[in-house]
Amino acid sequence: MKVTVAVVGRLKESYLVAAEEEYRKRLRPYCTLDVHEARDEAALLAAVPAGAHLYAFDERGDAVTSAGFAHDLLGHEQQHGGGAPLVFAIGGADGHSDAVRARARKLIAFGRLTIAHRLVRVLVLEQLYRGFKILRGEPYHRD
Repeated sequence: MKVTVAVVGRLKESYLVAAEEEYRKRLRPYCTLDVHEARDEAALLAAVPAGAHLYAFDERGDAVTSAGFAHDLLGHEQQHGGGAPLVFAIGGADGHSDAVRARARKLIAFGRLTIAHRLVRVLVLEQLYRGFKILRGEPYHRD
């Protein structure tokens, strides 16, 4: 499965870069992962292929469980996505534009807390890893 995490901005903090690299390494057996950094929302949206299935992390989105993310999103895409690239979008400090929200198949929230977009980037990678582990029945996630 081809997965892209499309983000506005770049990571500057070495500890966040290290965390991202750790999850990129962990995800190698499960998917082909690309992290695409865009300068703004317009560039992020322009980088999403026309046939891609886009999911946006947005504070207005639905809160989902890790098991729901694994089965209802990743598992559904694996079985019914038709091989379309899967793109997870993370906005910048001001969140997503209406254009990104309109293009997304689903808006997903990490609850109602405001979380720095740099941290969300690492959280998304961790949830992808957790989701693939859940789908394969491999130890990592605990209910």
